[in-house]
Amino acid sequence: MNFYFLCFVFSLLISLVLTPVIRKLAVKFNVMDVPHSSIKTHKEPIPYLGGVAICIGFWVSILIIRLITKFPTGTLFSLRGILFGSMVIAILGLIDDIKFKGLHFSTKFIIQIFASGILVFYGIKMDFITPEWFALLVSIVWVVGVTNALNIIDIMDGLSSGIAVIAALGFFFIGLPQEEEIYVNFASIALAGAILGFIPYNLSKKYRIFMGDTGALFIGFILSSVALGTRYTDRNNLGLLAPVLILAVPVYDTLLVSYFRWKKGQSPFLGSKDHFALRLKVHGFTRNKILGMTYLVAIALSLCALMATRVTELYLAAIIYLVVIIAGIVLAYQLSKIKIDV
Repeated sequence: MNFYFLCFVFSLLISLVLTPVIRKLAVKFNVMDVPHSSIKTHKEPIPYLGGVAICIGFWVSILIIRLITKFPTGTLFSLRGILFGSMVIAILGLIDDIKFKGLHFSTKFIIQIFASGILVFYGIKMDFITPEWFALLVSIVWVVGVTNALNIIDIMDGLSSGIAVIAALGFFFIGLPQEEEIYVNFASIALAGAILGFIPYNLSKKYRIFMGDTGALFIGFILSSVALGTRYTDRNNLGLLAPVLILAVPVYDTLLVSYFRWKKGQSPFLGSKDHFALRLKVHGFTRNKILGMTYLVAIALSLCALMATRVTELYLAAIIYLVVIIAGIVLAYQLSKIKIDV
């Protein structure tokens, strides 16, 4: 447990120290998010690249822990897969942040599929599905989907980053008692610390910085990876769906936005103001209230996921999922009634 704490502290401090340094570099080299369309919610150019500090905080903390403790062979093998795959994703995000017009979504998908293949090569995949080829396909779809879901929901300061911290801690506490695939625990706690080191600057008026695609894609990739590494069905088979609950907020927003865009005849790959957070803002909620409510919902969903893996009766787990689904449908209906500017 002490090594988990050290891993968290290392990633937190590294990110906390590096973020202002990265911000100065972003300003110097004019790597800025310029609000060139009505979809952007900020009014002035904001430095990008906060995600670089998150990535470095994560990688370095894992490497330090590797040097001061001895990982089991299986854990070390899996961590290599996460490190190599996340480096590919980070480079993809960095290029997209620096490139003026950004990369085409098809190019992003191809590179994300390649990074997902690295995870599969290192044994991080869904083992409960047959035949093998289908398990590999579903694993890749899961990783690519969650990776992009965290990027899609990155539309308000503190939103995706705060949700990601809660999700990372959710995976950490579910995986903690088992201690079988401890790479999940180390990756989760390192990610939580690295993001927490970035958040104060993201919410600051004076030192404001965005994580950019570098951070959002990286975070989504790590979360999708650790979700594949924990046993959820020791008590009941429905515990298998726990990762969906932990990541329900970004997944829900992605599905919601895609549905609203489809109804308008728009491409789901184009930006819009259909996100639940922006609809709540139009309805009159302040950013702090939106963040507070979303964090509480994310915490509640992670607790529901924990309960779903702990109850022995199958029907109790089913009730948990049913309540969440009904609540999601009701919320979607209420959100659909809020009129927004196209």
